[in-house]
Amino acid sequence: MALTVGFDLDMTLIDARPGVAAAIDQVGAEFGVPLDGSDFASRLGPPLQDMFRDAGMDEAIIPALMDRYRALYPTVVIATTVAMPGAEEAMAAVRERDGRVVVVTGKFEPNARLHVEALGWHVDHLRGELWSSAKGAVLREQGASIYVGDHVGDVHGALDADAVSVAVTTGPCDRRELVDAGAEVVLTSLEQFPAWLADNAGRFVEPMAG
Repeated sequence: MALTVGFDLDMTLIDARPGVAAAIDQVGAEFGVPLDGSDFASRLGPPLQDMFRDAGMDEAIIPALMDRYRALYPTVVIATTVAMPGAEEAMAAVRERDGRVVVVTGKFEPNARLHVEALGWHVDHLRGELWSSAKGAVLREQGASIYVGDHVGDVHGALDADAVSVAVTTGPCDRRELVDAGAEVVLTSLEQFPAWLADNAGRFVEPMAG
């Protein structure tokens, strides 16, 4: 069986925080509601509607806020987004083992695809708008044996798919939170992933028949 590794997007593969903060601030200004873009950007991961609820937005206005944010996203966020340190090397480490790279993210799928295209990345499968344990079904469907993410929700998704949870502390969750959620390994960044994969690849790749 080929090695398949799943990756989260925000704060795992990409850093979209400056653009997200700017877009949220613009939405708040246009609608005349108190939205703090920096706060949103510091908590990337959960579904957008939940983040609006946490910010105290009235339920009736949330769909309009989401629509406007998603419309602004391609012009405000995409161009300012950069790859996280080690992201390209992490995916390359999977490719070097003839593996497949899949991206499973809570982000609105069309905008997730724009990020991948803007950075010139090839991924074998991408699914968006999935959060926490809901990611597990796609990871299982794709045969992912490892899922890499930065949030306790990503750990839950990995465990739901019976995949090894590899967590990075580049997002809003610290090492203790990730370990307590069930992460098998916690890295400080994706820069450490190629070495970890080199040491552990034998667990996930069946040896060639002699």
